[in-house]
Amino acid sequence: MKTMWITPEGLEKVKAELDHLWKVERPETTQKVAWAASLGDRSENADYHYNKKRLREIDKRVHYLRKCLDDLNVIHYTPYQEGKVMFGAWVEIENTKGHKIRFRIVGGEEIFERRDYISIDSPMAQALLKKEVGEEVLVQTPTVQILWRIKKIEYEK
Repeated sequence: MKTMWITPEGLEKVKAELDHLWKVERPETTQKVAWAASLGDRSENADYHYNKKRLREIDKRVHYLRKCLDDLNVIHYTPYQEGKVMFGAWVEIENTKGHKIRFRIVGGEEIFERRDYISIDSPMAQALLKKEVGEEVLVQTPTVQILWRIKKIEYEK
């Protein structure tokens, strides 16, 4: 089950995507479909078929985003989180081989197109939750177990 949490920044991005799809892309694509349909024979009209397909994709995404907005819970920073790995934290960790990584723990709707974000539902995030700087955490993934030490925890306030 996916945790339906989102950061305030993530919520703004979801709203912006929905707004762009509904107010920009959908009207443009609808115009293209109408233009292509006006040319006559639709059976071999590639513009018509492509834009009709694109219109269905836009409508499907709009429907999904609207449902998400109804279901998502915005999690704001609170001073209680300070010093512990919680939702919204930027975490820097290092393994026993000296490999360091830095990422932010966010909701599943925010991880796309961001290599430095991980889902709150991921094995790494689940293992790190409520831990503090200096603690070691054994992270079990489907293929390997790795020991990590928490080096730094920061929050956007």
